Amino acid sequence: MLGPGLECVFCGINPGRVSAAAGLHFANPRNDFWRLLHRAGFTPRQLAPEEQLELLRLGYGVTNAALRTTPGSSDLRRADFADSAVRLERLAEELRPGAIAFVGKEAYRGTFGERAQLGPQERRLARAALFVLPSTSPANAAVPLVERLDWFCSLRAWLGRVQSEAVSPGP
Repeated sequence: MLGPGLECVFCGINPGRVSAAAGLHFANPRNDFWRLLHRAGFTPRQLAPEEQLELLRLGYGVTNAALRTTPGSSDLRRADFADSAVRLERLAEELRPGAIAFVGKEAYRGTFGERAQLGPQERRLARAALFVLPSTSPANAAVPLVERLDWFCSLRAWLGRVQSEAVSPGP
């Protein structure tokens, strides 16, 4: 679910069984992605997974780092991420999003083979700035909803800064 010139592309780790069966991103009703997007101000109301195309009209897209469906992200293998960095680089070059936000440290780690801290990253893909959010999966119960919301709010504020830097004239 992508298009040209988006403000941000959210990159999950891979489709779980519920999402794959529905043909939708973050379709598990226990996944907090849609709730967090709304509460952080990305959407005017909480969208249902079936309304994911509404995100495009708001300037956001969704993709996955690994494409293979698994019961859980722990079932992924290194080979599942073999072309992730190249695919996301191509996406960044062709569609030119302002940023790519990885939904979970493991999505970033699988893509680049290195650990990341939450928040902005030094690495870029083409011109796209990168940010790592905590996972919204129900399996990430160790991170409270309020903490995950803080990170989504931080992303929204950071996107505003990244966007203004991109349009500011240089010295």
